[in-house]
Amino acid sequence: MVTMRDVSRAAGVSSATVSRVLTGSAEVDPATRQRVLDAVRQLDYRPNLVARGLRRQVSQVLALVVTDIENPFYTAVCRGVEDAARLKGYSVILCNADRDIDKEREYLRVVADQNASGVVISPASAQNTDIGALVARGIPVVAVDMPLEQAAGSVLVDNRAAAAMATRHLLAGGARRIACITGPSDNATASDRLDGYMRALHEAGRPVDPELAIYSNYRESGGYEATNRLMDLADRPDALLVTNNRMIVGTLRALQSRGVSIPDDVNVVSFDELPWALELHPHLSMVRQPGYLIGQKAAELLIERLASPTTPQHIVMEAELIAKDGRARTPSSAI
Repeated sequence: MVTMRDVSRAAGVSSATVSRVLTGSAEVDPATRQRVLDAVRQLDYRPNLVARGLRRQVSQVLALVVTDIENPFYTAVCRGVEDAARLKGYSVILCNADRDIDKEREYLRVVADQNASGVVISPASAQNTDIGALVARGIPVVAVDMPLEQAAGSVLVDNRAAAAMATRHLLAGGARRIACITGPSDNATASDRLDGYMRALHEAGRPVDPELAIYSNYRESGGYEATNRLMDLADRPDALLVTNNRMIVGTLRALQSRGVSIPDDVNVVSFDELPWALELHPHLSMVRQPGYLIGQKAAELLIERLASPTTPQHIVMEAELIAKDGRARTPSSAI
């Protein structure tokens, strides 16, 4: 069995340094920390945290792994998880994966080794996120934002219906050429939103122009680059559906740099709120997801699963469209 001494030899550091890296109990030079983590990964070292007394003895602990803590949507999800968990006597530890599969994998390994009671996760990728180690140890997982195989449940938004609703709103406003800036192609949520956009165009008898559908990176830089590509087209769009609130920041920056006016030159609908969005003049229309309720329900599902294992439950919630006039619309009430 691989020991901490083996890791310290491989990394060229003391056992005390290895312990500090693994427990986070003190500051460690970043380069040294990386050498230790590399040695842990290469040797497949599994610290016995229970035997070392690091396993919590009284508090019940849930882990929350989010893909982008800077996104206000995930901040709301976090608050919902925490509030629901605390009502049931659980504490929550937060891990931010930064849409990085390797970082996510590292956090999931730590969660498994610490024997957390359960995990709520917004996966970095529907295809590449691996919760097999958690499932093998009997640690239930509830997914939010996108589904995961092997999960004990999920709480999602009907992304296709939400994107279709936003697209219909733009069509009703007279848009002739609507573009969609969505997330990475391997992201199920991004693909669903693109599907909803195309479905609404098909229903309206409008052609789907491949030039107007752009996969990006769910960050400001992606929104900026994608918007500039669209504005460089000979027949540029007169409306944009931007399916993530961090990308909309880049979109607005690109439009401003080009002197493009909203909504006179191009109409825009974004996904998810930003704290300052309603202060813009003119206001942006936006699709609002119930982030807090998603987190709250995910924690409740997970805790129910811990109390009494049942068939996986999958809950789908509706988003709403907040139009420029301030009125909220759901898919069933949208034009």
